[in-house]
Amino acid sequence: MATCDVCGKQESMPYNCRHCGGTYCAEHRLPENHDCSGLENWNDPGGVFDSGFDDSVNAGSSRASGVRSKLASLTGTGGPLAYFRGNMTYTFLALMWLTFLAQFIVSAAFGAEAFQTLFILRPYYPEYVWTWFTSIFAHGSLMHIVGNSIVIFFFGPLVERYVGSRNFAILFLVSGALAGLGQITIQILEPGAVTPLTPGVLGASGAALAIMGVLTVLNPNLKVYLYFILPIPIWVLTGGYAVFSVFFLATGGGGPIAHAAHLVGLLIGLGYGEYVKRTRNVRAPNQFQLGGGPGGPGGPGGPGRRRF
Repeated sequence: MATCDVCGKQESMPYNCRHCGGTYCAEHRLPENHDCSGLENWNDPGGVFDSGFDDSVNAGSSRASGVRSKLASLTGTGGPLAYFRGNMTYTFLALMWLTFLAQFIVSAAFGAEAFQTLFILRPYYPEYVWTWFTSIFAHGSLMHIVGNSIVIFFFGPLVERYVGSRNFAILFLVSGALAGLGQITIQILEPGAVTPLTPGVLGASGAALAIMGVLTVLNPNLKVYLYFILPIPIWVLTGGYAVFSVFFLATGGGGPIAHAAHLVGLLIGLGYGEYVKRTRNVRAPNQFQLGGGPGGPGGPGGPGRRRF
């Protein structure tokens, strides 16, 4: 069940608007019935009614309107980017892979320092605010990004369907950023001086674990089929991540994996999942197939948010 953003009605089959990302009942599913923010882009998206009169007076607004019209034509129905509008899961996945490609380009063209400055959240430079977010989409290896992509690809749409695209985007970005900041905070507080060479953190597993945390609260017995064969409830999977992270964080082991980031992301997801459960009364499906490896993001043999 999901709650209509307009009237609060409980809907078993809610409508997710691809123009504003909201969740609505049948009565408010049409954009004009829920005051859709995307309606402004529907008013003459192709400039059909633009006569060009007095362009010198309205040049600034015309240019702005032209940009909005082009964006609307790209992301609107039938546009090349229509698939991503109102579906932040796949938008974020696309950004992850585009960022992964950009890492190689920047590193080859400008060197390792430029790469680290742009993409790695480092404890010596926490004031580089852009890395709070670029580090979410950056990854240290092909296996690293593939592992996180698997979790987000399978679990992300489920969470987005029940909380809406806008709330999902906020959850993803906030949990990812706070997970990275939590990791470097631990490093800063550890004995010994932090230097420019102290490893930083990158990867989307903080956000991925937040997504899993939400599902764990909404339906702890949700069956996940590892390798499409072994059925286990999702609470076992997320509990396993938590146990591994706490153990390695306490012992100082676990290699380059950022276990503090995993715990922060998971806690945010559990907290937000509890909020959604109490205020929106939604539940996830009873079973789901996931072709991931044991340990998943950050688990044994699996990629996760990495120290780099």
